[in-house]
Amino acid sequence: MTRRGLFTLQLLITTLTALFMLVPVVLSMLAGVTNNYFIGLRSGLTLKWVEQVWQMYADTFWLSLLIALCCLLVTLVIGVPAAWGLLKAPRGFAARIEECLMLPVALPGLATALGIILLYGQFSGLRDSWLFILVGHVLFTLPFMMRPVLAVMQAVDMPRLEEASASLGAGFWQRFFTVVVPNCRNGILAGAFMVITLSVGEFNITWMLHTPLTKTLPVGLADSYASMRLEVGSAYTLIFILMILPLLLLLNALNQWLNRAVARQHKEPA
Repeated sequence: MTRRGLFTLQLLITTLTALFMLVPVVLSMLAGVTNNYFIGLRSGLTLKWVEQVWQMYADTFWLSLLIALCCLLVTLVIGVPAAWGLLKAPRGFAARIEECLMLPVALPGLATALGIILLYGQFSGLRDSWLFILVGHVLFTLPFMMRPVLAVMQAVDMPRLEEASASLGAGFWQRFFTVVVPNCRNGILAGAFMVITLSVGEFNITWMLHTPLTKTLPVGLADSYASMRLEVGSAYTLIFILMILPLLLLLNALNQWLNRAVARQHKEPA
């Protein structure tokens, strides 16, 4: 096959894959701004379904955003130092710990949520709070923060960098904040992408842990599809996407800004 033919084949496969992923999402969003989905675009476009969803479920959006940001903060505070600790631990011990961390991901979300209820459900103040959902989200997303951070630490040979900084007189916390964290930036941002998206869209654990007063976005979305018109559920999907996209774009912009800042530092004369 010629180079041009190979390029055409790759372009075709990529286009078909993109269409396979995006067309259902576009159709779902389009249904949320259509007067009557079964008639189609001939029925006209409207925002009444979006307004109805916002009036009924606005609190679920703000709660999901709060939980996602708090989940990101907790996984950063726990995950980065934990990855650093695993890097220094004996290889066999670190492997066993990583396997244990992956259990909440390997198990069905309903099983994880049931375990949380059995362990912490007796505390009524916690059970009725959104913090109860946060516990489940942290358990589920923590490995997705630790794994990319640990991978970056291993790739940049972090122990060697730490040894060099220690030889120059850097203390424990100074090494962590001036050597470990900056060199793990890409892993931290990759983990942040995963934590934000998984927390906002997590349904199985949340469905078991929520109460009528702590209903999050995915639970409200399922409720709208089950008990409302299709257009209402689709409008909910539209608002969901409009909510998550700015967060992802913000993280991406932050990553690009940091990369440019590092590049400028490298170009500056010593």
